[in-house]
Amino acid sequence: MNQQLLKELSQITEEEQQILNGNTNVDFDLYSNHNKFIVDSKKLLTAGKLIRVRPHTRFIHFPKHSHNYIEMVYMCSGQTTHIVNNDKIELKKGNLLLLNQNASQEILPAGKDDIAINFIILPEFFDLTLSMLGSENSLLKDFLVGCLRSDKSPIYYLHFEVADIIPVQNLIENLIWTITNTVHNKRFMNQTTMGLLFLTLMNHTDKLIYGKNSYEQEISIRVLQYIEEHYRDGQLMDLAADMNCEFSWLSKTIKKITGSTFTELLQTKRLNQACYLLTATTMSVTDISLAVGYDNFSYFYRIFKKNFHVSPRQWRMGAKFHEGH
Repeated sequence: MNQQLLKELSQITEEEQQILNGNTNVDFDLYSNHNKFIVDSKKLLTAGKLIRVRPHTRFIHFPKHSHNYIEMVYMCSGQTTHIVNNDKIELKKGNLLLLNQNASQEILPAGKDDIAINFIILPEFFDLTLSMLGSENSLLKDFLVGCLRSDKSPIYYLHFEVADIIPVQNLIENLIWTITNTVHNKRFMNQTTMGLLFLTLMNHTDKLIYGKNSYEQEISIRVLQYIEEHYRDGQLMDLAADMNCEFSWLSKTIKKITGSTFTELLQTKRLNQACYLLTATTMSVTDISLAVGYDNFSYFYRIFKKNFHVSPRQWRMGAKFHEGH
């Protein structure tokens, strides 16, 4: 991280100075108007704002609480320990933790050099992010972003261990800088940067640890992760071996949980990826067919037209027409 930016984020706040002077309790009035400790976006966001960043308060145990907004925590330096719905998370430098609105969180005291940045985000901030992500139509994306936006989601946190992913680090730093400085078109820039961040994170689902409260949700994530990473040549038999379970049981369980067979999920991902490539690249239709896992072009053409009611070439021409108008 830029050293000047890190220096600014490391400054002792008035709240922290009071803690260092002997105040041993969190000032609940700074965070909440509720009987239960619910950190309230109205306390932290000025009217009309959808997002804010603030350094995490150090030197004190932050007791169990929840939020009425989406929280994203980025570790600039050092590390912090979070207990989220009874899961202990060691958030290390460069890593990212996203919490939805039904997560409970407790944070152990952080030291002077443990600099964490809290993003306070209202769900509607993600509207543009979702539209950007929609260009590639990822089943996993729909599932994960939907979990963040819903206060009834069974997935209560996403922990990305992405310290070694340079584009992620750059995008987060850009987001922090833009939010904390006066720039033109700030909201659009922030929402666009968040969209790019999620697009990048979706390419690194192998770095993802998630909090769940049901075995079925864990199965859903594992299946969708596998399809995202292996849609060209994925096989249910290989997935069953990876998950150390019986082929027939997994097949039935996928159908029960998602309402679709493994083959249908795989086909949806392949066709959505084909649409993306038709729109975003100049690859030939034959090459796109091969790129998404279909070496039989006639079959690819037939199922594409069956699903979208136009041929791949007509889809490409239609996308260009709408783009030009």
